Amino acid sequence: MSLSEPAFVEINVPHQKHFNEFQFPSVLSLASSHALPLTRAVKEHKTFLESLLLKSGAVLFRGFQVNTASEFNDVVESFEYEELPYVGGAAPRTNVVGRVFTANESPPDQKIPFHHEMAQVPEFPSKLFFYCEVEPGSGGETPIVLSHVVYERMKEKYPEFVERLEKYGLLYIRVLGEDDNPSSPIGRGWKSTFLTTDKSVAEQRAKKLGMELEWLDDGVKTIMGPIPAVKYDERRQRKIWFNSMVAAYTGWKDEKNDPVKAVTFGDGEPLPADIVYDCLRILEEECVAIPWQKGDVLLLDNWAVLHSRRSFDPPRRVLASLVK
Repeated sequence: MSLSEPAFVEINVPHQKHFNEFQFPSVLSLASSHALPLTRAVKEHKTFLESLLLKSGAVLFRGFQVNTASEFNDVVESFEYEELPYVGGAAPRTNVVGRVFTANESPPDQKIPFHHEMAQVPEFPSKLFFYCEVEPGSGGETPIVLSHVVYERMKEKYPEFVERLEKYGLLYIRVLGEDDNPSSPIGRGWKSTFLTTDKSVAEQRAKKLGMELEWLDDGVKTIMGPIPAVKYDERRQRKIWFNSMVAAYTGWKDEKNDPVKAVTFGDGEPLPADIVYDCLRILEEECVAIPWQKGDVLLLDNWAVLHSRRSFDPPRRVLASLVK
């Protein structure tokens, strides 16, 4: 253990990855000499927390008294980040309190593949918070992986593929129903996707996202892109694997959507299945999956880290909040 700041102590937990200058994720607990609530500790040590997040990309707060969704909302607000409305995202989710939503509500037996939050739209959150309100019966981890590590491994193994990806970007195609379908991991209907019941308002909001809409008898086809699949993280000065390629190709599946058609190169050419599935293998190899404990708060830098969800045995309730 090493004392990082008076209020916090940095601890080691199983499954963490150890890099030269940091641990991934960084795990903070309250120093034994303090009895500060997490909200106050955040306010007093925000500069330290932001520098730690810049270095490690993910910070897990463990052992603090965060017992309810409302208390989690207070923790999010104590960081004083601007809220990002969930417009254009695919996951079915419900507002719980204040700035807090359920995480993806798809069935427990379904995995949610690795992705950067809202990587398929131009306006995405810079950071995400997750909170474990109810510990999973078993499974249900939220694996995380450093995006630049994935980029470097893909570039080394598939230089021509990555070059093509950087040149053309990706095109995402998804069919949305009228209303939410909670049995699908991408089951958000167009009304809640665009936060309206008016088709013309939906069109305006889609246009603002750079998204094309084709209305169908029972929903709408959305075409997004071409959108960059590799970005440059200015703050860390490195390229990142910022896309939903694997998530779309392996997971955007329901009665309205065929995952193989859900994502293509930006010029419309299909993606090579073997490379997509090898990318999934690399993501799994490089990821960290720390089992949730009740009261855990996980802060992710969406520029640095992809996340996913493993299947689980209920009960499990993990809540989320997105910030600009």
